[in-house]
Amino acid sequence: MEQQLREHLEQVVPLTDEEFALALSHFSGRRFRKHQFLIQEGHPVPCAYYVVSGLLKLVHTDEAGKQHILSFAMEDWWESDFRAYHTQTPASLALECLEDTAVFCLTLPDYHRLCAALPKLERFFLHKATLGSMAAQQRILSLLTTSARQRYEQLLAQHPALVQRVPKTLLAAYLGVSRETLSRLSA
Repeated sequence: MEQQLREHLEQVVPLTDEEFALALSHFSGRRFRKHQFLIQEGHPVPCAYYVVSGLLKLVHTDEAGKQHILSFAMEDWWESDFRAYHTQTPASLALECLEDTAVFCLTLPDYHRLCAALPKLERFFLHKATLGSMAAQQRILSLLTTSARQRYEQLLAQHPALVQRVPKTLLAAYLGVSRETLSRLSA
């Protein structure tokens, strides 16, 4: 697990062995079972999570009980309710395991200490936040301006492994279509 985190960090910033040891001391490794929640709506958000193995869904449940899937996160991705994490307010989203999952957790105080101790990791986190923001904008534009078929084809092109791992019911919810429509699109 540690080597995977190091390789992930070093995709953006090089680290000496000492720097990585310092960085690693701010993370804690955790394992969760399928259907466990890392974050629950209305509760504090303890961490931002780097996914070592497994699969998660980030979801908002509206007042009518309908689930709106914002994203999926698999290996080498970061996920959290970032608004609640950074503002230390109750979560408006839930983060649930779709598979048994191993993550590295980074609390907000450890995030701040880590960035103060290793400023180059501020660059890393800025890079990741920028990529996440761009992906979120692209997803919103896709939902607003493309057909269900185009959204499905984009998902296949961008994340083919994800399509194989996520149940069709959840894929349909993520794409904003019914399960029946998704079956027609994937036929």
